[in-house]
Amino acid sequence: MELKSNEIKVQRALLVCVDTGSYDAETSLSELFELVKSAGADPVLSLTQKLSRPETATYVGTGKLDEICEICSAQEIDLIVVDSELSPTQIKNIEEKTDVRVIDRTILILDIFAQRARSGEGKLQVELAQLKYTLPRLTGKGIAMSRLGAGIGTRGPGETKLETDRRHIRRRIETLREELSDLEKHRTMLRSRRKKDGVITCAIVGYTNAGKSTLMNYLTDAGVLAQDKLFATLDPTSRALRLPGGVTVMLIDTVGLVRRLPHHLVEAFRSTLEEAAQSDIILNVCDASSEEARTHMQVTTELLQSLGCEDRPIITVLNKCDLCESTDFQQEFENCVKISAKTGEGIDSLLSEIEKNLPLRIRRIKLLIPFANAGLINDIRTKGVLHSEEYTADGIEVEATVDEFLCLRLRKFIISE
Repeated sequence: MELKSNEIKVQRALLVCVDTGSYDAETSLSELFELVKSAGADPVLSLTQKLSRPETATYVGTGKLDEICEICSAQEIDLIVVDSELSPTQIKNIEEKTDVRVIDRTILILDIFAQRARSGEGKLQVELAQLKYTLPRLTGKGIAMSRLGAGIGTRGPGETKLETDRRHIRRRIETLREELSDLEKHRTMLRSRRKKDGVITCAIVGYTNAGKSTLMNYLTDAGVLAQDKLFATLDPTSRALRLPGGVTVMLIDTVGLVRRLPHHLVEAFRSTLEEAAQSDIILNVCDASSEEARTHMQVTTELLQSLGCEDRPIITVLNKCDLCESTDFQQEFENCVKISAKTGEGIDSLLSEIEKNLPLRIRRIKLLIPFANAGLINDIRTKGVLHSEEYTADGIEVEATVDEFLCLRLRKFIISE
């Protein structure tokens, strides 16, 4: 069937993995399968070879490389995706042998992030990670054609294109770092303002495709892209969530995690992930229906520890419980709630658990507010729960439930608690 002019041919991908025993190759390859689908390609076949270590020149052995060539020809493969980080030499040698484009796991994840980035900061972070990955992989004749050498035989007509490219990339990296530094200062200022205003923050973290954005949308109608894809959401989103007790918290959706996430991306997105580290409460969302649920929890827990979140209340949220019969590992966690962000099952329990872990005490008070300070009633409606108000000769009698921050502002008008 011929493609129409406006249709794009879906690339047929062959997945290749060398199992050295250093990690669970089968699980990693399964995840690579999902990553390839998320990138928009069709993972046709996968191939695994057991070796003590990858071959320096071609990653796989000679016999396996011949097998890859035959598969590429027979299956009309457009793309080879390798479940490791390859050297430029390995990529070059495999491409020459197979006549098929080759990318590694890091390039694949960088490509997905580039597709998903929507905000200005997200795009800057992705570009920085891509350039830092590309810089040491630039190859060419180098000094043989350069004027930078010293002595006979090294004086050329000028800089090579390779050196020009490197210089340009280094300049761009510095520019991106400066721009991201300015954005980080702005974010720090916003965090300080939220703290000063008594805003409570609650971060949603977890493995990619665990249902974080679906939960965010269910709780706040945020309209965040929620798809059954890895890294469907990349940019952090903040929305206000009013709890049943009347307290409003700021809910923050963060980028999803994945095992063996390239360190370039961890570093580039660290400032975004620190939104979780600075939050008052953390919701660690896990796909309870996944066979790798425990492993996913471990990846997230290790990241939270690296960010110094041990002193924060962490609520384990076992999502997608409508897709599984039992979650026998629920008892392994102290603060644990079973929910379905799709159907709404267990959401009341989750909100109750959030209220239990609020970093302040809720108080029900009676006040007499002078007419000159009537604007405070709007603050109560916004940040607390207004139970009743009655206009009297002396002012407005109010009964309300407020947090300690607002209570402190209203203390001179309190007539009873």
